[in-house]
Amino acid sequence: MRLEELEVIRYSLPFREPYVTARGELRERDLVLVRMRAEGLEGLGETAALSLRGGPDTEQIAREIEEICWPILTDEFDPGRIWSAIARCRGRRASAQALAAVDIALHDLAAKAAGEPVWRLLGAESPRPVRCNATLPAANPSALRAMTEPWVADGFRTFKLKVGMAGDVTQVKTVRETAGPDALIRLDANAAWTVADAEDQLRSLAPLTIEVVEQPVGTLEQMADLRRRSRIRLAADESVVTPRNARDAVELEACEMATVKLAKVGGISAALDIAGELPVYLSSSLEGPVGITAAAHAFQALAGGPGDAGVAHGLATERLFSESVGTGAGLTGDELHLGDRPGLGIELDEDALAGRRAR
Repeated sequence: MRLEELEVIRYSLPFREPYVTARGELRERDLVLVRMRAEGLEGLGETAALSLRGGPDTEQIAREIEEICWPILTDEFDPGRIWSAIARCRGRRASAQALAAVDIALHDLAAKAAGEPVWRLLGAESPRPVRCNATLPAANPSALRAMTEPWVADGFRTFKLKVGMAGDVTQVKTVRETAGPDALIRLDANAAWTVADAEDQLRSLAPLTIEVVEQPVGTLEQMADLRRRSRIRLAADESVVTPRNARDAVELEACEMATVKLAKVGGISAALDIAGELPVYLSSSLEGPVGITAAAHAFQALAGGPGDAGVAHGLATERLFSESVGTGAGLTGDELHLGDRPGLGIELDEDALAGRRAR
C-alpha cells in the first residue's frame, strides 16, 4: 500500500468542569488528529499532549509525525507489518505520543483495506461490550456530589476519583455516600504520595472499601514496598510505559495490574505488548472519539485472556467534554459498544473539528 497524503490537525476539546488532579488543572485538552490517505482510503489516528506529565506539546508531536514518521511511512507500507513501521519510527526517537497517533491511523487504514473492523484485524471473533468506570476530578464535596450523581443515574458501577490532595478522605466518603455501598471506588494518586504517606492514607481509606489504587507512589520499587504494607490492590500507571517496565513490575511484585493509555505507551501494538507481560485495563489520556474508539478495539484482543485485568476501563471520558468532533464507539449505560464497519468506525464532524482547530 502506498501512503499518499498526511494531514496533522492540532485541536482541543473543552471540559465541562475543570479537570483537577494532584498534578494540576486542565480546562481543555490539547489533541492531535492524524489523517493518512492511501488508494482512496483514509486512516484516522489521535493522540494527546500529556501536559500534566511533562510530555511534548502538540506542536512538537505534530513535528515528529511529519518529520520523523512520515518520511519512513512513504516507503511501501505493508498493512500486515504495522509493528515494523512503528519500530522504525521509534528507532528515530519519535515520542510515544506521536507513535500512538501513527499506529492508530495505520490500524484504521489496514483494516479498511481488508474490508473489516480493527477488532477483527486484531484477532477477535466478535466485539464485546467494554465496561467503563466513571471518572471524577478532585472537587469540593458539593461539586463532587453533583458530578457523581449523573454517572450513578446512567448506571455506572465503578467510580475513579483523583486523590493525592488535601481532603482525600472527605472526597472518597462523598463518592461512597453518593454512589452507594455496592459501587466500586478506584483511586488515582498520580504518584503524589511517599510510601509512608500512602500507607497512612490507605489505612484511613480502607473502611470505605477501595477497589484499586493507581500509581500511589512514584516508582515500582516504592510500589513494591507499599504493597507489603497494604492489602488494597495497586495498579501501575506512569511507571509502566514499556514491556520492560511491565516485566520489572512482575519481578518486583509491585502491583497486580497496570492501566494502559495508548498515548502514553505508543499505540495499540505497544498496549498489547505490555498486556503480554502484566494484566492491564485500558484508560484514555482524555482523547476525543478516535483515541477512545481505538482503545475499545484494543480491548477486544485482550477480553477474557490472561492480559485482561478483569476490571472496568477508563474509556467513558468523552462525557467530561462539552463538545466533540465526531462519533465512534457508542456508550450505553456504562458500556462502550463497537460495530462491524471497516476500520475504527469513526465519523468525523468536519464543522465541529474546524471550530476546535488550533489557530
